[in-house]
Amino acid sequence: MLTSAHLLKKRRFLPLFATQLFNAFNDNLYKNAMVLFVVYSVYNSEEAEAQFSAIASGLFILPFFILSALAGQLADMRDKAFIIRCVKAAEIGIMACGAAGLVLAWQGWLTTSVAIPLMLAALFAMGIHSTFFGPIKYAILPQHLHKHEVLAGTGMVEAGTYLAVLGGTILAGWIPVEWAAVGVVATAVLGYLTSRHVPDAHPIEQNQTIDRHPIRSSIALVKNTMHDREVFYAILAISFFWTIGAVLFIQFPPLAKNVLLASKQVASLFLVTFSIGVAIGSVSINALLKGNVSARYAPVSVLMMGAFVALFYYVCHEWSGDVRGDDLMEIGEFVAQPLAIPVLLSLTLIAIAGGMFVVPLYAFLTTKVDPSQAARTVAANNIVNSGAMVIGSVLAAGLSAVGVPIVEQLLLSAAMCLVSAWLGLKLYQAEKMAAVAA
Repeated sequence: MLTSAHLLKKRRFLPLFATQLFNAFNDNLYKNAMVLFVVYSVYNSEEAEAQFSAIASGLFILPFFILSALAGQLADMRDKAFIIRCVKAAEIGIMACGAAGLVLAWQGWLTTSVAIPLMLAALFAMGIHSTFFGPIKYAILPQHLHKHEVLAGTGMVEAGTYLAVLGGTILAGWIPVEWAAVGVVATAVLGYLTSRHVPDAHPIEQNQTIDRHPIRSSIALVKNTMHDREVFYAILAISFFWTIGAVLFIQFPPLAKNVLLASKQVASLFLVTFSIGVAIGSVSINALLKGNVSARYAPVSVLMMGAFVALFYYVCHEWSGDVRGDDLMEIGEFVAQPLAIPVLLSLTLIAIAGGMFVVPLYAFLTTKVDPSQAARTVAANNIVNSGAMVIGSVLAAGLSAVGVPIVEQLLLSAAMCLVSAWLGLKLYQAEKMAAVAA
């Protein structure tokens, strides 16, 4: 941790770190406030709740699939700091619309006809916002950091992201929805103010032409990126990881309510626990690798993740919380249950192993390619990731629609870890072959 923390004293890193911190915090405060309110206050059906959670996740992810190619080109061909400031200014307007939807839902005015569509539209717009911000927060690091600092910086960005997810998730579960509406607008303003201090990051290659056709540019971008075996396997492995993550995050709120018979604060606690674990794993892997970008620990990390998902499934399957009447357990009552600690511990271990798996793979995307191609490589990764995550969201919604219980769907996540482990192994083999060739 100490190796990474010194970067927080540097102006070339701190404003970017703070900006992406506010970005991740706001995404999760808004999304979780919306999903938890709808799941706990609007719908009263496990199937409808799981489908809404999947639709919300799919809408947020969809822009990554459509617009990542354009976002990557802009990030490599224009000043990255200028683009950051533009998207953070747009976030203020987007969150104002989302806040209006939250307030309407809180008041019970036109909840299903206006409030929910307005909230989902704002979520989709936030997906567009994050599509343009996402490639930059990784691709800017090699421009502002020294080569030996890139893995540490990537780990700090990932750890900071999940600590921000933690903060947003806690607030979403605990504060009234009307205060969440105020919070998302205020956070958007703070994010814009910090973005103004990010140092300039001019394009490395000047006067390049931007292809604005979303389909053609996306296909070309992915094809141009996949020729490098290390990058190719890193992208596929990250995609499977986030497919697993998407399925798990979709399952948490309805699983907490319908399987564990717990309140929305407990659902929020699940997401908090997951976020803490990923942050721990993100920082720990940098210490293990001592700053070297390597997939050495990727296969074993994701196999451990799969084992812990299976353990989580077993504990949830054996759950027998004691709830009388229609009341759901609050956190104190939930923690007093015999299997509560195993539930939280298995979640934490899933997340730690996941953080250790994914952080070095993101570092591959920005260190194994020419710096002038870094943002486009991250964008290509986002295209493949988002496609995989949309498939995961659709699969989760489909399984719920045909009546597969939420708890049984956890086995799908465990099985996908085997594929990720195989891809991690292929990446490490490609890494060793590249080292021999060099």
